[in-house]
Amino acid sequence: MIVLRLLVQTVVLALSQIWANKFRALLTTLGVIIGVASIIAVVACVSGLERFVLGQFEKIGAKRIFIDGTLPPSLRNKKSWFDVQLRVDEVQAIADKCPSIESVCPMWYGNYPVESANEKLDAVGIPGIWPTWHEIEGRSVINGRPFSSIDEQERRQVCLINEQAIKELQLADDPIGEYILIGGRRFLIVGVVETIQLSAMFGGGDRSTEVFIPFSTARFIMNPDGWINLCWGQLASPEKAEDAKAEIRFVLRTMRKQPPEEEDTFIVQVLQQFIDQFKAVAAAITAFAGGIVGISLLVGGIGIMNIMLVSVSERTREIGLRKAVGARPAVILVQFLVEAVVLCMVGALLGLLLGQGLVLAIRLIPDSPLADASPPLWAVVLSMAFSVATGVVFGMFPAIKASRLDPIVALRHE
Repeated sequence: MIVLRLLVQTVVLALSQIWANKFRALLTTLGVIIGVASIIAVVACVSGLERFVLGQFEKIGAKRIFIDGTLPPSLRNKKSWFDVQLRVDEVQAIADKCPSIESVCPMWYGNYPVESANEKLDAVGIPGIWPTWHEIEGRSVINGRPFSSIDEQERRQVCLINEQAIKELQLADDPIGEYILIGGRRFLIVGVVETIQLSAMFGGGDRSTEVFIPFSTARFIMNPDGWINLCWGQLASPEKAEDAKAEIRFVLRTMRKQPPEEEDTFIVQVLQQFIDQFKAVAAAITAFAGGIVGISLLVGGIGIMNIMLVSVSERTREIGLRKAVGARPAVILVQFLVEAVVLCMVGALLGLLLGQGLVLAIRLIPDSPLADASPPLWAVVLSMAFSVATGVVFGMFPAIKASRLDPIVALRHE
């Protein structure tokens, strides 16, 4: 009880000293204020950006896998780029022989003018897709029907469009059953697919016209000289990522008859890889910011130690008087140590307010990807803990010096 009362009295005394020298205390704690504000602002921005990016990844699909042909440097004099592109039989083999893959969809691209009765658009990118595209992409048909296996087998000239295509081509609100011209060929609109809006950093941004046609139609009728630009797959579960990569590698190397010493002529990437890479980058940024903040707190701590030494010098007679009436060295030490800690905590609180103000200002930026930025609880606790540690470390030497003063010499100090 006595210890608690002594501690409360010491804290009140420390606050009165800070209030009596407000401007000096502000300058002294400036390093702590800047350090805490920096860590709060940086960590809040990084966590906000992480939430934003992971939210975009969720829209793309956490189980997504990408497969494409590639020409490694060691084979550039032996094979052409066209030799390593995926073939339809390879994609089909992946679908049939890879149990960790739930479904796959190759894409056969072409750029064509698209024309309705009222409007014409030049050079619209139009992919040919399998019916499995809906499942992998996670985009349902909101009007009409999706592609079927019959569309694929019979190479029907049918198409799917999105809402933006209806607007730009000036079609009816319900365009099912209408015809549009794609590259001069007449296609029947059978469905309207929903549009998933992604950020510009993920290839989204402003909505654009989307038109999809069956894969076989794109391959045999529209662009026979083309190739599979990309193959998307969906994992049975995110935990199957490594199994799926091994299965795909075995299938493709076997079908391409690649010897063991030859590099892969394809790439397999799982979306989880990008998520893990981003999290690693975010952690590195946070650690780097922590290092900068550590330097700032070090500078702030040195300033606090200097001002506490000045305070000991200014209050030498007070220390001598307290010792003369029976104050023990431990009490004097605790008094000055608590003053240093309180000074750091006041600086930390001001830093928290400044950092939160910076975060709120960032969140008000229009269309900012940091709209959800907020400092996590661990950052607040950690910054306060570092501030207390700074007060203890840099306040110890002045406190020890004060506790060791000779009361007679202190009383005679002018």
